Amino acid sequence: MSTLFNDAPDAPAAGAADFIIEGDQANFMADVVEASQQLPVMVDFWATWCGPCKTLTPALERVVRAQNGRVRLVKIDVDKNQALVAQLTRMGLPLKSVPTVVAFWQGQIADTFSGALPESELKRFVEALLKLSGTAAPGEELIAEGKALLEQGQAEAAAQYFGAALQEVRDKPEAWGGLVRALLAMGDEQQAGEVLAQVPQALAEHVEITGARAALTLAQEGRKAQSAMSGLEARLFANADDHEARYELATALNATGARAEAAAALLEIIKRDRAWNEDGARLQLLKFFEAWGMDDPATMAARRKLSAVLFR
Repeated sequence: MSTLFNDAPDAPAAGAADFIIEGDQANFMADVVEASQQLPVMVDFWATWCGPCKTLTPALERVVRAQNGRVRLVKIDVDKNQALVAQLTRMGLPLKSVPTVVAFWQGQIADTFSGALPESELKRFVEALLKLSGTAAPGEELIAEGKALLEQGQAEAAAQYFGAALQEVRDKPEAWGGLVRALLAMGDEQQAGEVLAQVPQALAEHVEITGARAALTLAQEGRKAQSAMSGLEARLFANADDHEARYELATALNATGARAEAAAALLEIIKRDRAWNEDGARLQLLKFFEAWGMDDPATMAARRKLSAVLFR
């Protein structure tokens, strides 16, 4: 971290009305440097003529409000505070363009970025800042540990961490989705369904919840198809164009965790007859992607192969 303001004195914590404020040169030390001794402070350098600023600033405000006072946002109009910008630039801050956001913690520059980031990236930026300051939002560390355990195949332990996170805070879709996926990995479809039924309505269409819901649906479909797997393979051996058998086999393979093989089966249908069952193979593959997660390695590999098939 940069050490531009190491000697800043302590300041009292910000009040509830001070989480999002307009800043200027006269109050920069108090509003930013001194305040950052108590809680992380993000400074949004913006301009009225800046198009991306019109997108970034409202998104930043939403993310900051969601933290309920764990982080402050100070907005500075660069045109009204040219002397401050010039001074900070001389001191080494990267203020050559707007929007630029600079995060401070304990009088030091903790992180920075330029340009209008998606809101999901802003959340990650703030979460990293909170983790650095030791003021991470309730449940965040539990969720992170749960995700790591789930990736390592320790579903039961992961479920305990996700459950603990939900005891702290119930508005985290990552905790709800993670718990459902952990239960599915344990083979407990009934309890996974019961957990989904308890998800707050405000989170129902969040990607974490829709993905978990799709995973449950696929698990239920796959369990039914698994019992018929040998018969499906026999049908395909007899007729390689039995797309219905290949489709059901893909669902069964997915239920066993064979994601690459499941995707390959659906891709084979698309290669042979893209219009089959009203584009059913592609739609099922998209459902797989939603259930697996868009950043899952199997999803990314299959998406590349799907693009190659569709645009060849």
